[in-house]
Amino acid sequence: MSREDCLHLLAGADLARVVLSVRALPAALPARISLVDDDHLLLVSHEDAVILAARRGDVISVQIDGLEGDGSTWSVMTSGIASSGDATVQLRSSMREAVDNGAALLQIPLSVLVGQRSR
Repeated sequence: MSREDCLHLLAGADLARVVLSVRALPAALPARISLVDDDHLLLVSHEDAVILAARRGDVISVQIDGLEGDGSTWSVMTSGIASSGDATVQLRSSMREAVDNGAALLQIPLSVLVGQRSR
């Protein structure tokens, strides 16, 4: 899948899995996402492990997937170094509401961006 295809799918996504290490074991935790300027994702999460990963500058991955009308599936994953997000940026209303209710705003650059389709 091309980078442009991956960006298009990320732009339409609202929910993703954040994949990270928790006590040396893999974990996948939910987060709301928003693509910004085709070069990074903003994430909103209440999950302590995700927030801690951003504070430490850990490498995390974010994955979305879906099912097409013809039964084929697709998956997009990006990886990068997590950090705190810019609270002054314009957010989707669902993300702004979550931040206003105590969720953390994080960001991840699209350092690695891969996608695939399967039938």
